[in-house]
Amino acid sequence: QVQLVESGGGLVQSGGSLRLSCAASPNIFSISAMAWFRQAPGKQRDLVAFITTGGHTNYADSVKGRFIISRDNSNNTMYLQMDDLRPEDTAVYYCNADPHRNPHYAGTYYAPSDYWGQGTQVTVSS
Repeated sequence: QVQLVESGGGLVQSGGSLRLSCAASPNIFSISAMAWFRQAPGKQRDLVAFITTGGHTNYADSVKGRFIISRDNSNNTMYLQMDDLRPEDTAVYYCNADPHRNPHYAGTYYAPSDYWGQGTQVTVSS
């Protein structure tokens, strides 16, 4: 059984910081590229960042230089450190696991799998 559980969302003022976590089942985390997506009201779900098992990372242009994705293989958890938050970052943030991604992949493309968490709300006030 695959479980992905996000946490760490909340309300923060513009310019503030939050750290999101995604705890995953060990059977899926160790073999999966992991990603963060976000979805604002009335908009599509967009990729924010991903990290492969080999440690390669990629970011959406809108968050480069402000967000950092990481993973801790010892506790099966992925993180998203979000700094200099802006009102346009307001969304529900979801984690996704792709167990079929080549660990040596070094590109920019990530197609989400069917493995999703329940989401965590991030609200940035101006």
